[in-house]
Amino acid sequence: MRFVTFESGGRESYGALVDDETVVDLPVGFAWHASDQGRASSADVIAGAYGNTLVDLIRRETFAMPVARDLERRARGKELPDTFASRALCLRSKEVTLKAPIPRPPSMRDGYAFRQHVLTARKNRGLEMIPEFDEFPVFYFTNHQAVTGPGDVVVEKLHTEQLDFELEAAIVVGQGGKNLRASEADRSIFGLTIMNDWSARKLQMQEMKLSLGPAKGKDFATSIGPWLVTTDELVDRTAAGPMGASFDLVMTAEVNGKKVSRGNLKDMTFTFAQILERASYGVMLHPGEVIGSGTVGTGCFLELNGSGITNQWLAPGDEVVLEIEKLGRLVNRVVLAGK
Repeated sequence: MRFVTFESGGRESYGALVDDETVVDLPVGFAWHASDQGRASSADVIAGAYGNTLVDLIRRETFAMPVARDLERRARGKELPDTFASRALCLRSKEVTLKAPIPRPPSMRDGYAFRQHVLTARKNRGLEMIPEFDEFPVFYFTNHQAVTGPGDVVVEKLHTEQLDFELEAAIVVGQGGKNLRASEADRSIFGLTIMNDWSARKLQMQEMKLSLGPAKGKDFATSIGPWLVTTDELVDRTAAGPMGASFDLVMTAEVNGKKVSRGNLKDMTFTFAQILERASYGVMLHPGEVIGSGTVGTGCFLELNGSGITNQWLAPGDEVVLEIEKLGRLVNRVVLAGK
């Protein structure tokens, strides 16, 4: 399934994207389904059973997903009414505004899993490849309260000094757990989405001289979306392995209509399952937490500029389009605050 969070008529809700044209408002759909089964379908009852957000649904995955899949099936078969209880049930995708699929994740980590990116970025700064990279996957925490979806990304003046994009994928944790093993951790992945880890490089390089961070160079915005795709939708591009699955998905980035980056998610040095093992060591992972892959090789101007491929940074007005096969196109425009 493809899940979205959207705004329509001034109200935020979440739903299932069907055939790129229809969004099933799932809270309304759950109410319709309960009524169709002869059960209570008031807003309070539905909220208690299924929750009010996509994270709530993920927490109730075992109970909620069979109903959500049935609603998707009925929508494909044109078996759902357009409205229920005076609320729209099936909406045209063009009539809603997509938000980040998980607008307020419980936490957000970003990995560092593509060796090509790390090697090139270090080489361009005159640094040798750090041998510890190959020993275990690392990550940092970023600001889970500064998540955006498709659309404008508002930045301050200091952010525009060497402003960069980062082409990444991210997973959303499903059932979670503590001390997960990589060989079994894929079952804790609810779905995948696109991530743009916006980076103010000048701020980042200043603060990392103090052996901390990145923090202020990263915490102003992270964009994810446009959808959250469940792993069963990716079976034909999934290769199982003893340390977790890899995903054969082409990744590209365009800036103002010009393609600047191309890679593949299968080139991760560490799998998402290995990252989950590391992240969950001694720590409980919870449903809805977001974990990024790190930047794919060639997936940012820091790397491309240092290699002589490009010589540019982002500026207000620029449009950045990140695309990953089967995960959609995440389109953002840089906007200077106050403009």
